[in-house]
Amino acid sequence: MGIVLRQGLRNTVISYIGLALGFVNTAFVVPRFLAAHELGLTSTLLAIATIYAQLSALGFASVGIKFFPYFRNREAGHQGFLPLLLGVPLLGFGVVSLLYLSGKPLVLNFYEKDQALISSYYGWVGVLALFVMLYSLQDAYLKGLYHTAFSSFVQEILLRVLQAGAAVLYGLGYLSFHGYVLAYIGTMSGIALLLTVYLGVIGELHIRPKREVLQVQPLRSILSFGAFALLANISATVIMNIDTLMVGSQLNLAAAGVYSIAFFISTALTLPARSLNKIAFPLLADYWKEQALPRMADFYRDTTRLNTVLGSYLALGIGLNLDFIYGLMHNPALTAGTTAVLVLLVARLFDGITGLNGLIVVTSPRYRYDLLFNVSLALTTIGLNAVLIPRLGLLGAAVAFLLAIVTINFARTWFVWHSYRMQPFTWRIPLILGIAAVAGGAAWLLPALPSPLLTMLLRSTVLTVLYAGLILLTNSAPEATGFLQKLSRRFTK
Repeated sequence: MGIVLRQGLRNTVISYIGLALGFVNTAFVVPRFLAAHELGLTSTLLAIATIYAQLSALGFASVGIKFFPYFRNREAGHQGFLPLLLGVPLLGFGVVSLLYLSGKPLVLNFYEKDQALISSYYGWVGVLALFVMLYSLQDAYLKGLYHTAFSSFVQEILLRVLQAGAAVLYGLGYLSFHGYVLAYIGTMSGIALLLTVYLGVIGELHIRPKREVLQVQPLRSILSFGAFALLANISATVIMNIDTLMVGSQLNLAAAGVYSIAFFISTALTLPARSLNKIAFPLLADYWKEQALPRMADFYRDTTRLNTVLGSYLALGIGLNLDFIYGLMHNPALTAGTTAVLVLLVARLFDGITGLNGLIVVTSPRYRYDLLFNVSLALTTIGLNAVLIPRLGLLGAAVAFLLAIVTINFARTWFVWHSYRMQPFTWRIPLILGIAAVAGGAAWLLPALPSPLLTMLLRSTVLTVLYAGLILLTNSAPEATGFLQKLSRRFTK
């Protein structure tokens, strides 16, 4: 756990700084300068570009993580692995781009109410998709090298600073809305180029092709895994983006903007898991290579417990203070997403509690089964959104997301247990959830004060004191107990 904790801590610090910057963007900057339909446009463009990039990458981001341990040899330039990692997806990008451009009329038909606005930026989505793809491939390569902090920094911090700057320039009149959209695309593209520079600085930009790359692992095996990873990844991407796309097409871009804010607020719960997963993915690949299943099982339980402790606290902290959070936005139209946030928080919490099941399956010898889970789930998600959004609006999209997350995690958790007799739960998990219920209930029962700020501070203080105190008293999270005890000794000294 040593390297995981060190890298995970760095990524967690960076992620939470990024969260703070993202909150400033979302609560203070973007809603003050952009209308709901403008928020919806940028969210829609990014969602389309993300799916576009996943299709083009042909699953090679996952290939980079799974197969890199076999190629790792810095003196030999990792056997020419990076040119292979980038070259095949670039060919895929060319093919997908032809299909995307020829399918423009079909795509625009889904956005009848905002067709002209989407059409104005249709071509720019291809540029954005290219750099989203390049970022994901280089990020996967850096994960294999156990260099994850810089990629986290540029995505979580630098990107948000640049996006905030673009919004301020738009709000002050220095940029037109068209200029703002291009700046938004430019910031996303810039972080991919920065990763390329970083690889050069650390001496890992080995771009010269080598024949040895075809001898380390059979190319057929790599391409086969990539094909399965493509279908698995695109299914996961559909699950994460289809709600925004379908809200925009079935309602309008303004509704998509409201939903995108609600979706962002709920992402605070993903940060602990995301930070650990960045380093956990290549570590699990190494465990499978070494057949170290007992160590993997311990890691599975430990990370699940940590995610439960942090996720429960964050879910309560956000849910109890939604009125305060939305009040800071000074945009009454956005409060329509409040109920959707609560549903999304439940989904995120369940996803964290069920642990690393998805990463274990996709790095295991039986990775092909994850394809069945993801494809079935993606189709179900699309169907749920099609049924629920017209009836429930934004709430329908959130409920569809919740059902999708619960379904896939139940399936994956059962599969890991059935196949490898590993499961992430101990008696401490229900104990932590019970503590969270007690602490959250006590904070919720507090009367509202005249000042929203004071109400937020009171509820947060009671929640934190009760939650941390009960966690320590029951020793339900040994890692957290040890950390808090060390912190206490330092302050005492």
